Amino acid sequence: MKKLYVLLLLVAGSVGLVQAQNDPNAKKILDGVSAKLKTFKGVTANFTYITKDKKNAKKNAVNGNISIKGQKYYIKQGATEIFCNGAQTWNFNGENEVTVTPVDNDSKSLSPNKILSDAFYDKDYSYKLVSAAGTYNEILLTPVDKRKNFKQVTVYVDKVKSMITKAAVLDKSDNTIEFVLSNVNTNAALADNKFEFDPKKHPGVEVIQ
Repeated sequence: MKKLYVLLLLVAGSVGLVQAQNDPNAKKILDGVSAKLKTFKGVTANFTYITKDKKNAKKNAVNGNISIKGQKYYIKQGATEIFCNGAQTWNFNGENEVTVTPVDNDSKSLSPNKILSDAFYDKDYSYKLVSAAGTYNEILLTPVDKRKNFKQVTVYVDKVKSMITKAAVLDKSDNTIEFVLSNVNTNAALADNKFEFDPKKHPGVEVIQ
């Protein structure tokens, strides 16, 4: 993925406008999530992606697991694996090919690790508290950069854990991807080499850069 940038003045103007319109109640909750994440030694969790069409009919479900340590992360979905050491990302297709790219902080997509990163909402989204009923705070986030490949994200913050454990992403075609975390461990001991692809463990794999 290539980084895409907008003009500095446009970004500054858009961000300033959006921040002025943000819901202070939502910000307080999200700031609490960010502060809590910074205290974690390492995070491991299972996740499920459920894809639904615009009529809310279930189309697909994918299970996986994720590990996070600071800016590093590892994601496994079926045979495919994604490694990131904070500077480079390795996308391994689970068979014979791995693609290496620089970390793209300006990516137009939204991945599980971004939802679990501290302050991922800051400057990139406008946000408002939709509901505080029940065990979750429901917050709607709308991206400032309209070129992103989704319209909005609804995150559900567990009131007891002060963590985002569910999210629903509405894409430009009005399809929805629901993201649910389970079996969350916030005190995981994770070695740094877990976040780098080791070619010695995958002989014969073609490396594409």
